[in-house]
Amino acid sequence: MESITKNRQPAEILRAMVERGYGPDRVPADGAEWASELGFGMFNAAYRIRLRDGENVVLKIAPPPGVEVLTYERGAMATEVAALRMIRENTGVPVPAVDYADSSRDLCDADYFFMPFVDGDNLAVIGNDLTAADRDAYQEALGSANRELNSLRGTAFGPLTGAARGDPSWRTVFTGMAEDVLRDGERRQVDLGWDYDTMRAVVAGHAASLDEVTEPAFVEWDLWAGNVLVRSGKIVGIIDHERAFYGDPLIEFGFIATQLPAFGDPAAFLRGYGRGPLTETEQVRRRLYCLHLMLVMVIETAYRGFAEPAHQNWVRARLNETMALFGHRPR
Repeated sequence: MESITKNRQPAEILRAMVERGYGPDRVPADGAEWASELGFGMFNAAYRIRLRDGENVVLKIAPPPGVEVLTYERGAMATEVAALRMIRENTGVPVPAVDYADSSRDLCDADYFFMPFVDGDNLAVIGNDLTAADRDAYQEALGSANRELNSLRGTAFGPLTGAARGDPSWRTVFTGMAEDVLRDGERRQVDLGWDYDTMRAVVAGHAASLDEVTEPAFVEWDLWAGNVLVRSGKIVGIIDHERAFYGDPLIEFGFIATQLPAFGDPAAFLRGYGRGPLTETEQVRRRLYCLHLMLVMVIETAYRGFAEPAHQNWVRARLNETMALFGHRPR
């Protein structure tokens, strides 16, 4: 899916980045086919680069400063770099190392970083070609990996990096996240099919369920099949960590299908995670998290320049389903 946030750079800038990250001796030779864009992602520009010695690496470049992004996406690359280092240092979950990160913005107008290329198949791409048993095995492994990620703890709820120090109240942080995305939608006058104040009332009316969460856990949040690389029956890499924060593990993507069946059967993921049925209060929280994600998915289309009616219609249908869980029907 194409996005106006992708900050593509010419070959001479890519070469300069390689030289800074790996040294002049590893800059690809003139005339070689050494760079190819990885087009599956929807936010950053990403290139697979073959260095002069034959090693393959990945270069990710953040959006240019002139392109407006959603509030929660500001500073996303710094979050990803911090998350990758944290995961590698504290868990056995397979993620690439950060070979080099540059936030000086003197070679290009945005942050960028290099990491090793992970040789694996994208689980979202090959999913339909797998047997049901193989799909379940991968989802079970993903649930186990997600639980290990959530075992990391923070001192406050909120961002991993940046000037903000977070907050001791998950209710404060999550309701702030919901308000941020609603204001993003209002700024671009995105038609949700619902009144914005109705959305605010739903969040406020069920916010007491958030008070049950008292321990800030590392949350990956964007851990869907498209960010999972597999090979020979095993997960060999988890990528795209720029949306991580400290929050409630129940907000993880793997739990969404407990409330919205259109996202598939959550049984294998839950089995791998080691989690039984949700309590009544947990179901309320998970519905709030579904609402927040559906708002993001609807509103981000205005910021990314997406123009695929089928995608937009599908997401809006899920937003309506989520509102129905709270007893609201489309107007």
